[in-house]
Amino acid sequence: MAVCAHCLLEMPEESATRETIDGKETTFCCPGCRAIHGLLRSEGLTGFYARRHGWTPGPPESARVPLDAFDGSVRTSGRQAEADLVISGIRCASCVWLIERYLGGRPGILSTRVNFATGRARISWNPSETGIGDVVFAIRALGYTPYPPESLPVGDALRREASDLLLRFGTAAFLSMQVMLLTAGLYAGYFQGIDARYERLFRGLCFLLATPVVFYSGAPFLRGALRGARHGTFGMDALVFLGAFSAYGYSAASLFLDGEVYFDTATMILTLVLLGRYIEAGARSRAADGISRLVRLAPVMARKAVSGGGAIDIPVASLAPGDLVEIVPGERMPVDGDVIEGNSEADESMLTGESAPVSKIPGDPVVAGSLNGTGRLLVRVVRTGGETVLSHVVQAVEEAQARKAPIQRVADRVVRFFVPAVLLVAAGAVFLGFHGGSLPHAALMAGISVLVIACPCALGLATPLAVLVGTTSAQARGILVRGGDVLEQAAGVRCVLFDKTGTLTVGRPRLTDVEGIGIEREDALRLAASLEASSEHAIGRAIADALPASRRLPVRGFRAHPGEGIEGEIDGVRYLLGRPELLERFGIAVDGAASRAYAAHSALLRTAVLLSDGSRPLAVLATEDALRPEAAEAVSLLRASGTAVMMVTGDDPGVAADVAGKVGIANLRARVTPGGKREEVRRARERFGPVLVVGDGVNDAPALAEADVGVAMGRGTGLAIHSAGATLMTEDLLRIPAFLALSRATMRVIRQNLFWAFSYNLVAIPLAVAGKLHPIAAAAFMAG
Repeated sequence: MAVCAHCLLEMPEESATRETIDGKETTFCCPGCRAIHGLLRSEGLTGFYARRHGWTPGPPESARVPLDAFDGSVRTSGRQAEADLVISGIRCASCVWLIERYLGGRPGILSTRVNFATGRARISWNPSETGIGDVVFAIRALGYTPYPPESLPVGDALRREASDLLLRFGTAAFLSMQVMLLTAGLYAGYFQGIDARYERLFRGLCFLLATPVVFYSGAPFLRGALRGARHGTFGMDALVFLGAFSAYGYSAASLFLDGEVYFDTATMILTLVLLGRYIEAGARSRAADGISRLVRLAPVMARKAVSGGGAIDIPVASLAPGDLVEIVPGERMPVDGDVIEGNSEADESMLTGESAPVSKIPGDPVVAGSLNGTGRLLVRVVRTGGETVLSHVVQAVEEAQARKAPIQRVADRVVRFFVPAVLLVAAGAVFLGFHGGSLPHAALMAGISVLVIACPCALGLATPLAVLVGTTSAQARGILVRGGDVLEQAAGVRCVLFDKTGTLTVGRPRLTDVEGIGIEREDALRLAASLEASSEHAIGRAIADALPASRRLPVRGFRAHPGEGIEGEIDGVRYLLGRPELLERFGIAVDGAASRAYAAHSALLRTAVLLSDGSRPLAVLATEDALRPEAAEAVSLLRASGTAVMMVTGDDPGVAADVAGKVGIANLRARVTPGGKREEVRRARERFGPVLVVGDGVNDAPALAEADVGVAMGRGTGLAIHSAGATLMTEDLLRIPAFLALSRATMRVIRQNLFWAFSYNLVAIPLAVAGKLHPIAAAAFMAG
């Protein structure tokens, strides 16, 4: 039988495709494998063959998805496009390495990140240089099949892998128990005597029972060891199989040489390691299932309200912001939007982790995937598809599973040099045993113990499993964490810096007063509400909501000045609306009646803004925002844990001081621009150490990006969420101290895992070399 050089599929010699490469005849099962092999050679990526582990033999998939099916997966922002894909055919971690390395070398590709646990990939590119079609063709050229995210069940391959491992483990466990029973009889006979016929029978039965364990249950390790041997590299598979097969081979020879047999050692080594593999595969499968459940929450159809009454069923992908959709009792929300009619309750537990239904009345936001209660709702669409909160949740969970903590990279570098060193130590142990007067079987057992106990899985899994548990625990508490690196940085935070509006306050201010200066109050409100209709800021929404949409004026050339205000053109006149500093920057004096009115509202601890037509102030508008009820307790918990707390806001000093005093923050900065917030983060870092910033608005994005850890409020702006490393889905500030405590606990577990992994190898390997540690005990320690 011939073996395909690319996919390792066995085939009859006469059906093989042959090619001479570097003077050596190479066989392939099909032209596709030969083409992929040639591509990897031309691209300098043949290291893939040395790296792959756990590969299932078989040619690449031939399935093809039409290119237009991927159009809905592409998100474009400026000079960068991005898409999430599901890649079928990923069989081992080296497949991830190959895809990332190959795509990373293609023109126009900016970044590639593939999640081995779920088979999902996020790829970004420059749309002026390449497109989704080139990305799809590049992945197909490697022998993998990309699909749009919604078209392929994410966890199928992982479930198949777990099922295969379960069957192999079950076989090994059952047969190993029989071997152990027979071996117990042999051990008893050693001390008390046993008839020679029974001894030969028991030894022969052990051989027959151990053979399928070694060659069926141990087949994945055998294939991995042979691949590594062909390419001159060795991994965990080589250590496990060499240990088990050495014991098996020595025992098989001893059947004819009348020596000791150790079939129990060979079978138990494989059984215990397979148990560890199965547990790991199960954890990865559950992680993928969790993502699949989130994806399935989003409906694919929605009832769009039509003029004249009634509704029609259309695909959610056909909806656009501003459309009206009807949600009847018991249905899931198809989009993110705002309620404009009806009263109900919604179950948002899949996002917030809280089971209590959330009341929904006109003006309240709803999120895609949440379950409507007993009332009918009419909702105005705000976000659909990949822009919804649910999509951000799925993306964040996938990213959390794919991103490594910096501490994990240290372990990865150690593991790379670990296996060759262990092979040398094992060979040295056997050599010293033979030349040191030990019996042959004792010398061999010492070498086998070194191979088994030194498997690098303890080092390799110490961090990723702790990160998986940490990010999953955070998600259950309503905190979306982007990855292990965020957890590691959060564990070292020494200062928490809060924004005010929408963070320490509820973020739903109400308009309390409109005072015209030379124009009527109604005219001032109409101008201001029209301008703020396009704003994302909480104060802007409060002003816009004070006037029905039907009475607003069309605005052209809208522009936001983060931290200062907005401008826009109405009926040919350019208006400004914001803080006094904005008007003064455009050369508009704020004095007289405008200055007195602004100061009067500020004295009442209201947040005031000025309206101007470009030549003079026209009105002062004032808003009030309620404090979050849990804010003071959250600040108290942070301070009790030894964490410094600051507040930085662009609001008036009087309003800022009032809020800070009520929640117990002594260190505050007011009237700070977005750029100034970034500088405040730097100063806080110099004074206290690593900084965590909590914010929700566009003006917080620079500070969130500058911080060691940025935490966005879940209902904040898209830019704020994108700039943050974590997102609070519940908007409960008590989750901030809980998040820091969880991060510190996770890092404590990671450090303990790495400490025990290194210590275990440092202590156990010398014991194994000295012959003081039996291979079965070594396998039990390694699997645990």
